[in-house]
Amino acid sequence: MQFIKHLYQAFTERLRSRLNKAQYVIYVASLVGLASGLVSVLLKKLVHYLQQWIEEIPAPPVYLIFPAIGLLLTVFLTHRFFYGSFERGIAMVLKAIAQKSSFIPRSHTYLHVITSAITVGVGGSVGLESPIVATGSAIGSNIGRINVLSYRDRSLMIACGAAAGIAAVFNAPIAGVIFAIEVLMVETGVSYFIPLIISAVIGALCSKIILEESILFNFVLKQSFNYKFVPYYVLLGVISGFTALYYARSFKRTEKRIHGWKMNSYLKALCGGLMLLILCYTLPPLFGEGYVSIKQVATGEIARTTNRSYLFRYVGENWTILIFAISVVFLKPVAAGITIGAGGNGGNFAPSLFVGSFLGFSFSRLINSSKLTQIPEGNFSLAAMAGVLSGVMYCPLTAIFLIAEITNGYELFIPLMIVSSISYSIVKHFEPYSMETKHLALKGEIFTHKKEQNILSTISLQEMVDDSYSSISINSTIADLTISISESNKNVFAIHDDQNCFAGIVELNDVKKLILRKDLPEHASIAQLVKQPPEVIYYKDTMTKAMQKFDDTHSWHLPVLDPQNKFLGFISKSKLFNRYRQILAENSDLYEEA
Repeated sequence: MQFIKHLYQAFTERLRSRLNKAQYVIYVASLVGLASGLVSVLLKKLVHYLQQWIEEIPAPPVYLIFPAIGLLLTVFLTHRFFYGSFERGIAMVLKAIAQKSSFIPRSHTYLHVITSAITVGVGGSVGLESPIVATGSAIGSNIGRINVLSYRDRSLMIACGAAAGIAAVFNAPIAGVIFAIEVLMVETGVSYFIPLIISAVIGALCSKIILEESILFNFVLKQSFNYKFVPYYVLLGVISGFTALYYARSFKRTEKRIHGWKMNSYLKALCGGLMLLILCYTLPPLFGEGYVSIKQVATGEIARTTNRSYLFRYVGENWTILIFAISVVFLKPVAAGITIGAGGNGGNFAPSLFVGSFLGFSFSRLINSSKLTQIPEGNFSLAAMAGVLSGVMYCPLTAIFLIAEITNGYELFIPLMIVSSISYSIVKHFEPYSMETKHLALKGEIFTHKKEQNILSTISLQEMVDDSYSSISINSTIADLTISISESNKNVFAIHDDQNCFAGIVELNDVKKLILRKDLPEHASIAQLVKQPPEVIYYKDTMTKAMQKFDDTHSWHLPVLDPQNKFLGFISKSKLFNRYRQILAENSDLYEEA
């Protein structure tokens, strides 16, 4: 293994010397796209065959025990091989970019594949897309590390891996590129599009070449867009926005409650599996990812989903089907929350599409039943899928292009834009951050669309602390202070008390006239000269919080203390500004370095 590694590094060194910077990054992006695309296709195929095997079980009710088996196996693998827990999904990727120099542990290149394949493949009510994004990002990070790329270029490779993964599972390269830019790379230059496009295209080609048509998620539109239905699409956008809000809040509430149960992990997984059994027995579409049900709803074959229900199979009345569809909309986020809370691994990408399809069907069937007009149920199901996805995942552009690509055309582009933009605007009004990233965004641990905060989050407070400042006892005399001043080039001095805790500061400008007075006794205490700084910074504070303290106090130096109030050093605003400007300079265009 070491021999292969050295051989490859020798090859890349030779290659790097022959290519310019942009060409070398494109080469690495191609590797990332190929690896991520192949892994994504492998995962999709594995889950497809597992689900196909379960569907062929002769006694239909037996398959309902499989979600519990999947959760138990996932918990076992997590405890046996992954130390009991691991970071999941998009939040993990964003945190790695912002806080860990875009280094993702090598184990993430396979652990999400294994755990999500088991969880989703045997009926867990979540999707594969978030694990695929996490896996593709980990592949990009590790290939970037092997090829000795800089932090900025490793971040680009993370986005390339995610783009290739999304492109592969949906055969939608444009959606893959836009997802990477919209969700992972909140700040990017135009030159970054080329590596992203190449990765996404390679990922989509892996899908096209290897996956059968039946595995891919696509539709053929039966009706074209009619501008007369625009008011109904506007109303659907509003409903989609509030549905997305309901989805996010009910999912997080359910996940948090089950995750917080004080019981053995295996017992928790078993309880979660039994809850899923009851839900799937009542509403079979809740079993697994739900893409088969989505296709049936969007193509007008919803009766096939109700026929699988032991509660609704013999009831074919219009209003009963409507109640069935609405029940699915309300219970899918609960089923997804149970799956994740009980120890499974998956994401909310597919479930949000699932909820959108049933929401769009319910809305259009309700309008059609009122005899006001006749609107196309399939088109409204697809538009609602985009609306709920954009509201749940905070990716309106991704939602628009994804549905446009999987329908093999852009006939629905206008209604997709209407529904997605309205839904996203509503959700954004109530929740500034998505449910997956909210807790990290509020703590300043991930990048947001605020450029200044993003740059500050990459600066470690610890690296900004200057510990060369002297700390003087409050019991020292003027003579001691004079000696310290003469031996130092600093203008401010920290003062500590008898317990070695921070007591205040002495600034040279405040005392220089006083200590030069000839009639001042040298043995006089410096306690009368000590004053409190306008603010103090604690070692665990974020740089955003530290910068806010500088802005509020208009100070150029602030002391840094540990949790025990011990003095650690000073932070200089000028040093912080210099580091800020340096990071700005590093974010140059890729082709400027070519």
